[in-house]
Order: sequence, then structure tokens, then C-alpha cells
Amino acid sequence: MNVHVAGKPLLGDDKEFLMTERDFDEIADLALMHTGIVLGRHKANMVYGRIARRLRQLKHSTFADYLEYLREHFAEESTNFINLITTNLTSFYREPHHFDFLNETVIPELKRKTDKKIRIWSSGCSIGQEAYTIAFTMAEAHLSASYDLKILATDLDSNVVKTGSEGIYPADNLMSVPDEVVEKYFERSRDGNQVRVKKSMRDLVHFKRLNLLESWPMKGKFDVIFCRNVVIYFNRDTQKTLFNRYADYLPIGGYLIIGHSESLNGLTDRFKSVGNTVYQKVY
Repeated sequence: MNVHVAGKPLLGDDKEFLMTERDFDEIADLALMHTGIVLGRHKANMVYGRIARRLRQLKHSTFADYLEYLREHFAEESTNFINLITTNLTSFYREPHHFDFLNETVIPELKRKTDKKIRIWSSGCSIGQEAYTIAFTMAEAHLSASYDLKILATDLDSNVVKTGSEGIYPADNLMSVPDEVVEKYFERSRDGNQVRVKKSMRDLVHFKRLNLLESWPMKGKFDVIFCRNVVIYFNRDTQKTLFNRYADYLPIGGYLIIGHSESLNGLTDRFKSVGNTVYQKVY
């Protein structure tokens, strides 16, 4: 095994594996190139914790060993690397004001559509709670049966996309879900430790792996796009590009919903603010 220690140690004196500044910088460069995520040195412990799992699996002793392996086997290993780097923090009914806006403002407008075709995109969907919360909200408004409703859920991480498509979660994930929604749209395991989203709701959500920095295969436009807590990991140039691409996939009057710590200010003028981190396309 090639033990490479070039570069000033960044982490490792009190840890299982050595990570040098050079190692971290290479990881950060790869993350930026392939995911758009910006990793500052303050993220070193997070990066260490995630990639150390892969070092143990491959029986490497340093981060430099892993990076050499990644360079030599990038086609096979890149998916594992991307899955480790991406952040997947989510819950049902997270930032509930967005679902209130969907219910009180957007749904009445959708009900007036003459073609009865409704398309919603949950981009950066993680393990699926956001997409399923959209499905529950639409079903409660009686749109799931009487309209041509499809919800696209995409994420860069292939593992979370698989989890989302299965719709199986620990029972304690339901703490933020209203009791009546639990009863209508979930099934409990025999031991009560897990729940599964019912098939009627799973059928509304179509999970796909998608890198937002690459080409998008979708043909039509969406009525609503959720992109919450995704662009906070991107630099401003990438944010500008992404928000303008979202505008291209919305009709005039369509809605873009972003995360609580995000803003479109100074990034695009194709939207107007119509609520708390809710924007409507103007051109």
C-alpha cells in the first residue's frame, strides 16, 4: 500500500486516519467539479467522518491512499464518493409554511387549470419526505384522484433515491406528521418500529437520480419546483445558473420554493417574492 503523507496534516493526530491539507483540498476540488458543492476547511470534520467509512471498507490507512484509489477507479468509485459528500437532512413537513402556501395559494390556482395536468418537482429530494409531504398535501385537497398529478423527486445521491422510492422510514420520523395523515397514508410494520408510505402515494412520486449541474432530461414544464436547502452548498455563479435553469422549466406564474436560509436576491430577476422564500416566475 502506498502511504502518502505529503502536505501539512489537517486532521489525524487524534483520529484513526491521516488527512492532510492537500488531501482535503483535492476532495474539495472534486466535490466542486462533480457536485457544485463548496467545501471550506471548516467542513473538515464532516468530510472526515463521511469518507472515513469508505476508508474502513476499502482497508486504506490514509486519505491519500483513498484519493489515489479514487483517481485510478473513478468511473466505479465516483458514485460512492458523491454519495458520501452530499448532505441529506430532511423530514416530513419540514418548513411547514411552504405546505401552507401550497395548500392555501397554489392549489386553488391549480384547480382552475383547464387541462387538469399538474407537475411538481422536488429537486434535492433526499430520502423522499419532502416529495411525499407534497403528495399528502395534494391528496388532502382531492387532487391526487381527479387530476393528472405527477411528482418528480430527484437527488444526486443514488442511495437516498432508492430509500425514497421504497418509502420505508423509522416510525419516529412521523413526529411532525398529523395523526390523520398517518392513518390515511402510512402502514406500520408488525413490530411498530417502521412505517411505509402507502402505494397510492408512492405511485404519485417518481424518483430519479439527477445531477443538477448536468443536462436535465425532462421535456415539459412544472407548475411548482421545490429546491430547498440545496443551493447553500453552491457558489454564487452556480446558484445564478441553477435558478435561471429552474425559470426555464416553469411557466409564467409558476412557483419556485427555496430553503429558509436561501434567497434569490442579486442572483436572478426572473422571479418576484410572493411569500417566505416562495417566488413566482415573472418572465
